[in-house]
Amino acid sequence: MITSKQRAYLRGLANGEVAILQVGKGGVTDALLATVSDALEARELIKLHVLENSGEAPKAVLAELCQALGADPVASVGRKIVLYRASSKDPVIVLP
Repeated sequence: MITSKQRAYLRGLANGEVAILQVGKGGVTDALLATVSDALEARELIKLHVLENSGEAPKAVLAELCQALGADPVASVGRKIVLYRASSKDPVIVLP
């Protein structure tokens, strides 16, 4: 669990990032979970875009991903969501 100060710091880091993954019509699948997990291990902080045709609300997708992957929700603005999970092997981001 991250604090509000840490969440604000992570939001600032994610501000300049582009969305590296999209959640489409299939919603949250096992393949998407594996891809997001690998991306979190490599980057720790990722931004995703929830497409209009996914049929799911971005906040619901964020909650589902966080629960399934043990990640922390950072932000949900419009159709963009941001997740954070510290790398188990080589942490890159040092939280205040």
